[in-house]
Amino acid sequence: MHAVTTVSLSRDCDAVQIPAGNVVTLPAGTEVDITQRLGGSFTVHALGGLFRIAPKDADALGLPVEEPGVAPVVEGAVDEKMVWETLRSCYDPEIPVNIVDLGLVYDMGVEDLPNGNKKVFVKMTLTAPGCGMGATIAGDAQQKLLCLPSVEDASVEIVWDPPWHQSMITPEGRRLLGIE
Repeated sequence: MHAVTTVSLSRDCDAVQIPAGNVVTLPAGTEVDITQRLGGSFTVHALGGLFRIAPKDADALGLPVEEPGVAPVVEGAVDEKMVWETLRSCYDPEIPVNIVDLGLVYDMGVEDLPNGNKKVFVKMTLTAPGCGMGATIAGDAQQKLLCLPSVEDASVEIVWDPPWHQSMITPEGRRLLGIE
């Protein structure tokens, strides 16, 4: 599905261990296989495990650093369609499908604030209750939502009811995963 690229880290680099969610430092010179580059972040295989590297650390991989928190849509008044498109730019670091098409987003809304700005709220789940990546995925979604025009506040809550199962994956997600 995606080509794997092998590089050596040019400097020490913070990473999040997948699926535990522990923050670790990968030392300069570590050889890593970039297995996924979606939504701005990178999933790498190194030292016998998987790690997520944030967009701000792309330079350690020899890649250009993108503007932090840049959302895919940045013009016009924020609406639900814009929020859904932004959520489609967020990925589980182990699965090459966005969180919307994986069926992880259960609820989303946009609320008017008294000052004319907006608050966005999202309820989402994870593919497994024991996954330590929840805070990382939710934080990525929240950061991108806060970059939308007039969005002053964004909350992304992890919920477990109903439990996620494969039937929640959209037809597009199934196509990307090759399961239909």
